[in-house]
Amino acid sequence: MKQKIYNDYRPYIDSEAPAAVQRVAENIYFPEIVRFVAPEADINIFVEEFKKIKTIDEFQGKFMSKAVKKVIETSIKKLTYSELKHLTKEKSYMFISNHRDITLDSAILQVIFYNNRFKTSEITFGSNLMLSQVVIDIGKLNKMFKIVRGGSAREVFQNSLNVSEYMRYAITQKGASTWIAQRNGRTKDGCDKTEIAVLKMFAMSSKKPFVENLAELNIAPVAVSYEYEPCDFMKTREIYLTQKHGQYIKQTGEDLLSIMHGIKQYKGNAHFSFCKPIIREELEECAKFPYNEQFKHLANIIDKRICNGYKLFKTNYIAHDLRESKTEFSKIYSEADKAEFTFYMEKGLKKIEGNKDKLREIFLGIYANPIEAKQDVKKTGLLKSIDD
Repeated sequence: MKQKIYNDYRPYIDSEAPAAVQRVAENIYFPEIVRFVAPEADINIFVEEFKKIKTIDEFQGKFMSKAVKKVIETSIKKLTYSELKHLTKEKSYMFISNHRDITLDSAILQVIFYNNRFKTSEITFGSNLMLSQVVIDIGKLNKMFKIVRGGSAREVFQNSLNVSEYMRYAITQKGASTWIAQRNGRTKDGCDKTEIAVLKMFAMSSKKPFVENLAELNIAPVAVSYEYEPCDFMKTREIYLTQKHGQYIKQTGEDLLSIMHGIKQYKGNAHFSFCKPIIREELEECAKFPYNEQFKHLANIIDKRICNGYKLFKTNYIAHDLRESKTEFSKIYSEADKAEFTFYMEKGLKKIEGNKDKLREIFLGIYANPIEAKQDVKKTGLLKSIDD
């Protein structure tokens, strides 16, 4: 790809790491970050050791992995993962996952890779989150590459092409895996569905036929599940206001607030499921359909993988029964579990202005919808694309 585009989008390389590390260390907020990452450490000693970091791998191993592990220790009861056997350490993948938290979905994924001696992946970094130089430095030191949000139709097309070309270059030439969400923005309502536009973006960077085009990207779905949904009440409010006014306009600093809330909020248990990568034979089946239909069929394969890999927790079953006024799954949870979740829900909803019955319905849907998705897949084998 063109060098200018490559340099604008890519993460930092090792030769750029020392200068970026120095800038981060000199930022006035860095001591606060240190207090969170290593509360028992002497800040001055920590900073001096941090300044000695010379490479991207050192930054991820000596700093970033510790920071994410601290988040896990303080906000997650138990982190589990499954089916890592589906991946090969020698291969580079296009990881595509459901998106529940702005930063933690991909950040926790990297810790799992790091702990199992897999190479960490490069990660999409929304331009809307590049709020300051220190954020950019930490992001690019952590293998994050830019994905531009917004703009005119022409700008959206060009930016999508640039991202597509960069990801293909990273996978096929750099030998680096990449991570991207299955849709533009987080899942707000508990329904994890792949945007057709995301899959079409993958294909933009190659003129090869459908099968050869996408086969070389090694698309690998990942299912991310949290017992307590990050920013669940914020998502409830956003859906409510969107339904009421027809749109939702973010306030200045709202993305940063969501990031911090997602990091600090108690999430109970969390699970990451590594689904089987898309194989050539599946792409060949998709290719039997007209062009636009090919991507719809591919989206359905990915959606079913993620849906089947999604781990249901007691909160999901309780929410389902509360919403339906049933006791269908009462054997899975206790009355104490139900009372605890109900108290949590009512306490949070009290802080949101609006129709309480509607807010309650939206909130319960965030937790109950994954159960209905699994039931639909089991009955029909289909999960509708978000574009349908």
